[in-house]
Amino acid sequence: MMKREVWPVVLIVLFGAAFWAFRGTDTAVTNSDTDEYAKQQKLLSAIGNILEAKHYSPKAIDDAFSKAVFKKYIDDLDPDKNLFLQADITAFSKFQTTIDDEIKGNAAIQFYPTVGGIYLKRIVDAMSIYKEVLAQPFDFNVQEVAQLDGDKLDYAANEAARKELWRKRTKFMTLERFIDLQQQREKSNGKDTSVDKTDAELEQQARTKVLAALDRNYNRLKLVFDDNMQFSTFVNTITDLMDPHTAYFAPVEKRAFDEEMSGRFYGIGAQLKEEDGNIKIASLITGSPAWKSQKVQVNDIIVKVAQGSATPVDVTGYAVTDAVKLIRGTKGSEVRITFKKGDGTMEVVTIIRDEIVQDETFARSAVINDGDKKIGYIFLPEFYADFERADGNRCSADVAAEIKKLKSENVAGIILDLRNNGGGSLYEVVQMVGLFIKSGPVVQVKDRDGKPATLSDTDPSVLYDGPLTVMVNELSASASEIFAAAIQDYKRGVIVGSTSTYGKGTVQKQLPLGKPLDVFSGQTEFGALKLTFEKFYRINGGSTQLNGVTPDIILPDTYEYLKFREKDNPSALSWDQIPQAKYEYPANAVNLAEIKVKADDRIKSNTSFGIIKNNTNWLSNNIEREYNLNITAYKKQQALIKSTVNQDEAVSKLKKPIDMQPAAADNNKFYHNPDKPKGERYQQWLKSVQGDIYINETVNIVNDILATQSTTVKQ
Repeated sequence: MMKREVWPVVLIVLFGAAFWAFRGTDTAVTNSDTDEYAKQQKLLSAIGNILEAKHYSPKAIDDAFSKAVFKKYIDDLDPDKNLFLQADITAFSKFQTTIDDEIKGNAAIQFYPTVGGIYLKRIVDAMSIYKEVLAQPFDFNVQEVAQLDGDKLDYAANEAARKELWRKRTKFMTLERFIDLQQQREKSNGKDTSVDKTDAELEQQARTKVLAALDRNYNRLKLVFDDNMQFSTFVNTITDLMDPHTAYFAPVEKRAFDEEMSGRFYGIGAQLKEEDGNIKIASLITGSPAWKSQKVQVNDIIVKVAQGSATPVDVTGYAVTDAVKLIRGTKGSEVRITFKKGDGTMEVVTIIRDEIVQDETFARSAVINDGDKKIGYIFLPEFYADFERADGNRCSADVAAEIKKLKSENVAGIILDLRNNGGGSLYEVVQMVGLFIKSGPVVQVKDRDGKPATLSDTDPSVLYDGPLTVMVNELSASASEIFAAAIQDYKRGVIVGSTSTYGKGTVQKQLPLGKPLDVFSGQTEFGALKLTFEKFYRINGGSTQLNGVTPDIILPDTYEYLKFREKDNPSALSWDQIPQAKYEYPANAVNLAEIKVKADDRIKSNTSFGIIKNNTNWLSNNIEREYNLNITAYKKQQALIKSTVNQDEAVSKLKKPIDMQPAAADNNKFYHNPDKPKGERYQQWLKSVQGDIYINETVNIVNDILATQSTTVKQ
């Protein structure tokens, strides 16, 4: 394996090259720039230059690209086509072939400010329209339908047409809530006076709920969709058309991305929730700055947030994610938060930010008691890595620690759950595969010049050589796919899951933009560009791009009909292959043919999986965005869908939970955690996995492996 001491040097080299890439352009941003648009123009041109010069497979920035940016930006702002009028689109059309000139610096930035100005006006218009519509009762006995799929709608030709779009949309939203309130009344059977109302009263209550929801959404948009967000959205439209994983991170977004990757951030140590349009304290982390202040309580409402002595920002109407960005910051910095307490009083609390470790996003394990043997279960939510700290958490080290815990429990096999794992560090994949194999290639990469390279595990030691299964699904992406592919190609374990994984086979790196703000965080004045610069390939030569990884054993699942994989994105890069690397199967290679026959027979006879497969096929043919607004017809339409979804949920849960418990080393973390809410969340997680039919079937597959091979677990 690559020595850990070498890796920070590699990062420094990448950082230096990236910084030069920005500074070395003719349009590099300098401190002398005072006009915001001038800065944006230079930043945009620099990004355009980098995309053309460094992207793995750049699209030409020409008139055709300009038209694509034009369409996508407007579609992303108004996906439901209920804000802009056709006249707006016609007026914007003069920019269709000039955006490429803006990107190259041959024309001043005009497109996004023009569209953004009209967009904000249309939000005000929309608020006026839906308030007027919702002031009057709806008649749910009328026979009519609402088309809510923006792709199937045209922009409104006039004000009357736009109002009609809003009438149908708000009627649909009200109908949903009205039926829900009726159902609550039926369940109450006169016992709850708050729901014991007439249909007319419930209809009015439903409209009030819709009004409040729409107000929260559009008031938030008016607050957050400022010039900086408009510019960031515009740039990300450009990057997204290069490929779905190239992106621009404004400074605050860059910080959030780094926090997600490292599992650490600097904040106050409170979990937030959104309730009735307010942002409240949901829980406090024991020992955190907020907890130590003794002035912050659960259910306190956050009203304003100030950076030290700066002017406070009113966060009323903000989403939790928006508020979090204001509350987090750099270590040792001051944040002043105005709280509305339970008694209605206001209190300003000054808190010094400190490091918060999100250990609940790290690897965790449990022991499954299966008859006279034990099977280990490891859950890994992402391939995280904190290379900025010598003691930073890395998933390969954490998984190794979980394996050691499980080996001390004398498990006969291990299940590694990578479902919904969106990926992360490529380096960590190599390290993690090395836990299960002797030295050998793990993944191949190729840059835009076609230069191939192989990343290998060079450490001949093996931490675990027993039976192994890897669980994946449609949302297992990138690093998860590399890991699953390597285990599959080596026949080291059995891959179990949906018909394919996500299909992200590209490698990104961050290119810092502008001068560094400090030497510790890696933050720069203009954020960073996350750029696709390589594709990775399995050691058998095939790319995971677009096609993903096909599991050895397919389990029907409820997500199969949803279109969100890489292959469903029109800007995704294509699939290809290169020559395979040289590798050998280990002595404990899986006898897949026999295992697959047993598992497939068992799955075919499993009633629950049969129901899920049939329901998935039905849902794929019956989920549409056109809804009946007649209450009788709508109830009938939704009853079929709801009963199908409810049936899926019911059969996906085991009637008899799996006998599962934490390893002895983790008992206190689960049941005697000094942070009581955290301990309760660990217990809730354990309860949720105990009822999972997919884990249960994977236990059966581990037993199939045990039946076909004799393996001694190293102690």
